[in-house]
Amino acid sequence: MTINTLDNLHIDFTEESLWVMNIALALVMFGIALDISLNDFRRLLRKPKPLFVGMLSQFVLLPAVSYILVLLVTPIPSIALGMFMVAACPGGNISNFVTHTAKGNSALSVSLTAVATMLAVVMTPLNLQFWGSLYGPTATILKEVAISPWEMVKLVGLLLGLPLVLGMYFNQLRPVWASKMAKVLKVVSLLFFVALIFVALYNNRDIFMDYVFYVFWIVIIHNFLAFVTGYSFASIMGLSQINKRTIAIETGIQNSGLGLLLIFTFFDGMGGMALLAAFWGIWHLISGLALASFWGVKPIDKKELV
Repeated sequence: MTINTLDNLHIDFTEESLWVMNIALALVMFGIALDISLNDFRRLLRKPKPLFVGMLSQFVLLPAVSYILVLLVTPIPSIALGMFMVAACPGGNISNFVTHTAKGNSALSVSLTAVATMLAVVMTPLNLQFWGSLYGPTATILKEVAISPWEMVKLVGLLLGLPLVLGMYFNQLRPVWASKMAKVLKVVSLLFFVALIFVALYNNRDIFMDYVFYVFWIVIIHNFLAFVTGYSFASIMGLSQINKRTIAIETGIQNSGLGLLLIFTFFDGMGGMALLAAFWGIWHLISGLALASFWGVKPIDKKELV
């Protein structure tokens, strides 16, 4: 097979599997929301700068950096659109755990996850449409597929917004129970979701093995630039070391699971898009935990904790 045929390939994923993945992602978000309270938002209102820096890094700078990378690398159109899709998604569901391991600002991480999830209902479809339309080859795909931004907004709202609101509401009513449920649900739902990605890759292993090396280096570079973008922007904005680590992680760990669902729902599992998002979903676990382990043994100046 030639690389260009990847644009015309579609990953085999049944409608039943798609429903299961929808439910799994909603459970992941519900589990995260069980740890979020209104106090997280009140605390940020007193010092909102790190929140704004994190949102700009995720929803403005990362898509822009991704666009520049696409111009430099000129990947095949479906891979490029997959890169725009991943960059348009909010922070990933393990970012809070990775931040804690990296001795980052856990409160900021949780708050960024909550705010980014709410903004993603509008920003994910908007960013995908905007940046995808700027690049000729991906603009052609978007015209051919003719997706409705409003339909995407509704699906993202259902998958992210609703579980977030329900989880926070349950936390408000039963905080003790919410805390106990969160510990179990976050781990189980995440493992289940990762297992679904592996099953999808295994069922399409011939396609995956044909293109894994092509996708591999693009994902690694893209993910590396995402971490660097978050850390560099936080440094330029004069944030503390603990917050720089947090924003780097929130920018580098993307909710590729949401991207996969949108790809299967609106793009019929387009080969390049699906492979890139699936591999990102595996790789950011490895890179995120490796970075967290490195930072976890590096002390932070006590002055920066004040």
